[in-house]
Amino acid sequence: MTEWIELGLIGLFIASFLAATVVPFSSEIVFSALIAAGFGTWECVIVATAGNWLGGMTCYALGRAGKMEWIEKYLKVKKEKMDSFMLKLHKYGDWFAFFSFLPGIGDIIAVASGYFRCRMWVVAVSMLIGKFARYIVWLGLFEQMLKFF
Repeated sequence: MTEWIELGLIGLFIASFLAATVVPFSSEIVFSALIAAGFGTWECVIVATAGNWLGGMTCYALGRAGKMEWIEKYLKVKKEKMDSFMLKLHKYGDWFAFFSFLPGIGDIIAVASGYFRCRMWVVAVSMLIGKFARYIVWLGLFEQMLKFF
């Protein structure tokens, strides 16, 4: 953990980027550690949001460029999951990418948005809003938790 804190905002960006891809990683821990170490709150929110958004857009691009065989092999997303998200994407539209911040299914939403050729600008905007909201909510929870210690 100290390595991430030593890297500062660059470490937060990398952690947030990785957390938005299929790499199992928790950027919230690095985010919280940097805030506890005295880094600027809004700087951390912006950097974490940017890294997480770019990671999500990378999943979108891989989904858009990839074949189902590649997605299953390299991203570990099964065709059945993609098919179930196709129904949701058709029902709720491209704005469904807002929910790509959710743990566990967020990566699938981002990949499926690309694979099913959702409009990139709508996906980018809705994903950015969702990722920003994620860190704002986490910040609020973290600040409440600090009051108990």
